[in-house]
Amino acid sequence: MCALRLIALFLFNSKAVDWFVEAVILEDSSMKRHPHRHHVTRRADKTFRLLAYALATIILFGTIGTILASGGNPRITPTFGTTVEITASMSGFSQNTIRAKAGEEVRLRLTSLDHPYHEDGGGQHQWAVDELNVNLIAPPLGSETATFVVEQPGVYTFYCDICCGGRESPTMQGTLVVEI
Repeated sequence: MCALRLIALFLFNSKAVDWFVEAVILEDSSMKRHPHRHHVTRRADKTFRLLAYALATIILFGTIGTILASGGNPRITPTFGTTVEITASMSGFSQNTIRAKAGEEVRLRLTSLDHPYHEDGGGQHQWAVDELNVNLIAPPLGSETATFVVEQPGVYTFYCDICCGGRESPTMQGTLVVEI
């Protein structure tokens, strides 16, 4: 709140606005070359001052509204559950083990690092768990996202069966460990 007070004091302080008007508006105006245009510059000064106060009021109330809407907590969008970023290439998955909590949402983003001209699977990769009916396929050099909830704790096997020797390949499988 101290920062808001300082902002408000600066924005609503007429000396600060006068300094800004003189430094920005009058410095670039034609008043130096044409002193007889002083009345036009004075009118522009009043208009600018009015617009500056209006803009400062909008910014101030917008900031206060945002803070009040968030309940004073700067983290407006909390993260729930587990978010997993996993990459797959011909050499395997970037993670062999993924941990999650039972009953919580798991958001998994699978990214394929292989190009579409790859002979085995065309650059696509899969992340599948049969027991959970999850089957995610990432396009070549692209990503795909799935969200699911695992209700029962346990150890589940995930795999890619599109390329690289399929699910029997030790580099193209891993475990999803779901804990209480």
